Amino acid sequence: MTNILLVDDEPALIAVLKPVLGAEGYSVATASGGAAALRMAEDIKPEVVLLDLGLPDIDGKDVIRALRATSTVPIIVISARHQEGEKIAALDNGADDYVNKPFEIGELMARIRAAIRRSSSLENAPGTYRSGPLEIDFPARRVSLAGDTVKLSPKEYDLLRTLALSAGQVVTHKRLLAVGWGSDTADSQYLRVYIGLLRQKIEEDPSDPRLLVTEPGVGYRLASAS
Repeated sequence: MTNILLVDDEPALIAVLKPVLGAEGYSVATASGGAAALRMAEDIKPEVVLLDLGLPDIDGKDVIRALRATSTVPIIVISARHQEGEKIAALDNGADDYVNKPFEIGELMARIRAAIRRSSSLENAPGTYRSGPLEIDFPARRVSLAGDTVKLSPKEYDLLRTLALSAGQVVTHKRLLAVGWGSDTADSQYLRVYIGLLRQKIEEDPSDPRLLVTEPGVGYRLASAS
């Protein structure tokens, strides 16, 4: 049974979510504060963490950083903070996904299932990424499209590899700038140029991208591996 750690200081939300998650076959532990959440995460080793940012003792972003120091557990933020900057900061600190309150239960369940699938695929990664006609052989640093080798510059490959290793998830501008230019304060125009170059090489129609899509104001997402 998959263990989920639900971290939120709203009793009403916990009262609704815990039985719903249980009915879906998940074992649910709850914590109302950041310190308690970190202790429980160490004890129960959850497969997924659902985390509110507005905790009474520790800011949720600090909890994310602390979890990421010792674990790769999928973290889905569920928060009433709708500001774009909060979402970007949470993702930059290591969150895997972000769901705004109020949310539809069905949407949250789908995000949880997707997080579990991604985590499982990473644990059993064979060293390749495939989605449609696109294939990346990580050990060989080889990219192919419908069997034909795609020639990428080192920077193009590094960006694509970063996106592929987080396939299905948003990778923020800040993270991609750090990968490509060694500084997350580099001009984001550089990144837009290189994303455009990648689309020219891997998309059937670069003007209507299906593999490498933009998450407005946040970053980019490469299609989930198939």
